[in-house]
Amino acid sequence: MSEFDMHIREGASQGQDSTSSQSLKNQVADAGAEVRQRASDALRASTDVARDKFKEASDAAAEVAEEAADRFQDKAEEQQRSGADFIGRLAGNIRQAAHAFDNDAPFAARGINSGADYVEDAAEKIRNGTFRDLVDGASDFAKRQPAAFLGLSVLAGFAAVRFFRASGKHTISSHEEDA
Repeated sequence: MSEFDMHIREGASQGQDSTSSQSLKNQVADAGAEVRQRASDALRASTDVARDKFKEASDAAAEVAEEAADRFQDKAEEQQRSGADFIGRLAGNIRQAAHAFDNDAPFAARGINSGADYVEDAAEKIRNGTFRDLVDGASDFAKRQPAAFLGLSVLAGFAAVRFFRASGKHTISSHEEDA
């Protein structure tokens, strides 16, 4: 065989190698593209699942927070009514005290009754109004009748101490019964 024939054969052989090499490169590229596509699809699916789970968790947390806020508001309204009832009873006690002064000191009885009116108004504001209404009413009353306000403050202090002592004894006796 001549040298020329050998070069032709080598060239043909290299051409086949080149063709099979190109084919192999194409297959690798196709496989890489398929892997990238599958990875992209898996990532997209994982992202969708994660987004759905996050939304579910977020919705559940919002629901729990809303329920807690409702319970807190219900408890606050219950405490507000309880406080208003207590203050209403205090106003009744103040009126009874005023009756004791009707004959001996009518001026004092009128002042005490005026204070009882204020306490009843405060109970009503607590029951139906806002804390700001109560503070504004107390300020107005203190400006109009400072002596009555001072007297009521002392009475309210005594009543609060009595109330807390009674509550404490009830709690202690409840715990003793449980033991």
